[in-house]
Amino acid sequence: MKITSGSFNQSLLSDNPPDVFSTYLKALWYERKGQWSKAHSLIDSLEEKNAARVHAYLHRREGDLSNAGYWYNKAGTAWPEQSMDREWEELVSYFIENK
Repeated sequence: MKITSGSFNQSLLSDNPPDVFSTYLKALWYERKGQWSKAHSLIDSLEEKNAARVHAYLHRREGDLSNAGYWYNKAGTAWPEQSMDREWEELVSYFIENK
């Protein structure tokens, strides 16, 4: 299955993310479905920069801005200037292209 932005968004109509999704895409999928804790649990123990980037987004979405700042710094990424929805779209696109 080739993952596209369209197929990712279509999958949000399902009860579970497709097995072919990376951990990062699954975390973003669960967050979009309103399951922040599930999304966070997938990312929380991962150490690489990609995980830190998703972790930062999750804490920004949660409203824990100081924690988000810590994770953006750990990811080597500046605080995003775009909306959270736009940030989510960019993250999904990035992880589709770089799976």
